[in-house]
Amino acid sequence: MLTVLNLVARRFLTLIPLVLGITLFVFVIMQFSPIDPALSVLGDQATPAQVEAFRAANGLNDPLPLRYLHFLGDLVRGDLGMTFPPSVPVAEKIALALPLTIQLTALGVVGALVIALALGIPAALYRDRWPDQVIRIVSMAGIATPSFWLALLFIQEFSVRRPIFPTGGYVNPADSVGLWLQSLALPALALAVPVGCSLARIVRTSMVEELDKDYVRTAVGAGLPPRVVIGRNVLRNALVNPLTALGLRIGYLIGGTVVIEAIFSLPGMGTQIMSAVQQNDTALAQGTVLTIAIGFVVVNLVVDILYLFANPRLRGGH
Repeated sequence: MLTVLNLVARRFLTLIPLVLGITLFVFVIMQFSPIDPALSVLGDQATPAQVEAFRAANGLNDPLPLRYLHFLGDLVRGDLGMTFPPSVPVAEKIALALPLTIQLTALGVVGALVIALALGIPAALYRDRWPDQVIRIVSMAGIATPSFWLALLFIQEFSVRRPIFPTGGYVNPADSVGLWLQSLALPALALAVPVGCSLARIVRTSMVEELDKDYVRTAVGAGLPPRVVIGRNVLRNALVNPLTALGLRIGYLIGGTVVIEAIFSLPGMGTQIMSAVQQNDTALAQGTVLTIAIGFVVVNLVVDILYLFANPRLRGGH
């Protein structure tokens, strides 16, 4: 247990320079944007004197390192700047949009895990037989299918031809859990299918490796039912590798929400990014991208910690 806690502490320590690197990267990239914040706020009709006064008042003429330090200071205080007129705190807009993206991503993760287990476990149990071959074809098709195309198909089939789910919009779970699930079911499924199919191949490989180990043959030979051996030992050990891969796949889910939210008219982080790009709002774009990037790092940290606790060799201190 002490070994695991030491490894967790190391993960937290590595998080600090990683987050600083992300903030530096996002800040520098935004500085090279062709969009002039002064002109975006004041308009194209602003005089050079007005533009210069705006730049001086907002520290835009300061050296790049100094501007970065000011940016870090504001970030520590939770100040991500103001959107272009009408001026609204960027943190306020992110606070409104982030919960929806978290909900959509979480449902996508759950859906991906269900798909991965539903395809990966039978494929391993019937390896090299016809169920395995069919599942392999289905998995490859799912991996190759873009989420946005699936989203359009789902809308056409389950919202237009068969009006089971809404074509778009969002319902707060505080108002109605049933309507909330209906509003996010198709977007979450569109995100989950490619990720779940890719994880299914990893689950299948890990299961096959575990099924070939001596302890499985020994347990079955001792009279234990195969379903007990698979459920208690094989599946638990086989899920360690897919758990690690899931952390990277969550980045795909988060990135996919940008397009999926636009298709289903969901007011999440993806919609905020699209709005920032369309309105040339550098502060909003910088804040949303930075939030998503740091969120991805935090999610991977949580997955790493879960992996440390799930790995028996690490729990044993080896």
